Amino acid sequence: MSIFDIFDRINKEKPEPSGPPEYIIVGLGNPGEKYENTRHNAGFMTLDKLANKYNAPLKKLRFKSLTAVADVNGTPCLLMKPSTFMNNSGEAVVEAMNFYKIPAEKVIVCYDDISLEPSHIRIRRKGSDGGHNGMKSIIYLTGFDTFPRIKTGVGQKPRKDYDLAAWVLSRFTDEELKLMNEGTDKAVASLELMVKGKTDEAMNKYNS
Repeated sequence: MSIFDIFDRINKEKPEPSGPPEYIIVGLGNPGEKYENTRHNAGFMTLDKLANKYNAPLKKLRFKSLTAVADVNGTPCLLMKPSTFMNNSGEAVVEAMNFYKIPAEKVIVCYDDISLEPSHIRIRRKGSDGGHNGMKSIIYLTGFDTFPRIKTGVGQKPRKDYDLAAWVLSRFTDEELKLMNEGTDKAVASLELMVKGKTDEAMNKYNS
């Protein structure tokens, strides 16, 4: 990368909002190249797309996460990709919530859902962990289940006896990645509505 490329990148990055974040947006996944483009990293994929849209690189290590602060649709938000691995996601979320004194109702969690096909999403205001280990950790460590969440479809197991862990850690096919691009587009558009208090509108528009 030339010095001109570096300056160009710096100039494109928007300055962080001066005030504290009003929302926390968390994408769940596993860190490292080994897990890139795997089904369990749908939350990371959404956060990467959101951060790229708002020129807010997720590179600052805070709260056991790669983070950035960005004005999402005019609302200051902390963006987080926990580095704890999926099963300990709650460790990162509870630290950020406690630091900024942000209630669960303003912490939006994005993650994968094997009951939905790629390109489909489902928004919920609150609920149980649904068997998802990342959400299980967050709910257990914070003591709340009132997190708004966006679940992005990653496809069902090819057969009932297929190992669940092997399935969610498998990579998408090229065709599935095209569909996932549609799904993460919908998730980002939903986030832009939700941080403006328009969750019902997001649900009506994008829920599958």
